[in-house]
Amino acid sequence: MNQMKIARANFEDVTELNRLVNSAYRGEESKTGWTTEAEILDGIRIDEQAVVMLLGKSGVTILKTSDVDGKILGTVCLEVKPNGLYLGMFAVSPDSQGLGIGKSLLSAADRFALENSCGSIIISVISTRIELIDWYKRQGFVSTGSSIAFDEIEGRFGDPKVADIRLIEMEKVLNK
Repeated sequence: MNQMKIARANFEDVTELNRLVNSAYRGEESKTGWTTEAEILDGIRIDEQAVVMLLGKSGVTILKTSDVDGKILGTVCLEVKPNGLYLGMFAVSPDSQGLGIGKSLLSAADRFALENSCGSIIISVISTRIELIDWYKRQGFVSTGSSIAFDEIEGRFGDPKVADIRLIEMEKVLNK
């Protein structure tokens, strides 16, 4: 793929970011990509109100990458916290997966972390998403051993269709 432009998302992007994130994780469209959670979780991944809240939150930056026509193909939410940079809402359009968009966004997150004096990037991944966990491992993330039961965050990211799923924490330590 040609050099992708990565930029900060803004309030004008809310509707498109909401659509992108939900299409990457839930519903029929998500099943065309490998990041789908449709077999694991019901409901939506995020809504426009949550995107607006994230965009307005201090310490939070949402990055996006778009095609030549301006359509958002990928996004990641970065939040500077005392223990590192928390990476969430990481999504690539199902029909654009495998083109290097995710890796480009992760590289941008690495740079952002270092620019903001964060020595590590922290993510949460659903415990049953072995292929996704393996992908993150290939990108330099390792399990921290911490996790939280999905029912402890009930309603925040959807409704579980399977029992005993957890969000496991993974971390990538950055070379400064």
